Amino acid sequence: MNPIFHMISGAPDPVAPFSHAVECDGWVFVTGQMPFTGTDLDSGYPEGIEAQTHAVMANLKTVLEGCGLGLAHVLSARIFLTHFDEDYARMNEAYRSHFPPGRLPARTCVGVTGLARGARVEIDFVARR
Repeated sequence: MNPIFHMISGAPDPVAPFSHAVECDGWVFVTGQMPFTGTDLDSGYPEGIEAQTHAVMANLKTVLEGCGLGLAHVLSARIFLTHFDEDYARMNEAYRSHFPPGRLPARTCVGVTGLARGARVEIDFVARR
């Protein structure tokens, strides 16, 4: 068992001390991504939950691609929302648009009191090579 600690060029800079993904025995654990619109932590977030969800998914795709994977490899997702009741339905619409019908990962979605740098949504993935 030799884990691989992935730091992906083109993915947003980490907001804390962590790898973009860690891989072991074909399992890839992708760190929760924030809705940054660029790689710099000062790049800011787009307005609204739909735009933030699409930005998070774009950042997750960048990390997956940097590991040689894609959304088809994703088995599980965890979603964290700071405005759960207000954002849940619209986040779901944006999230669903990234996966083909019948290929949705297992998922957990919870409301939280806060996320890094004031984001409304954060999503992480577990994928399998």
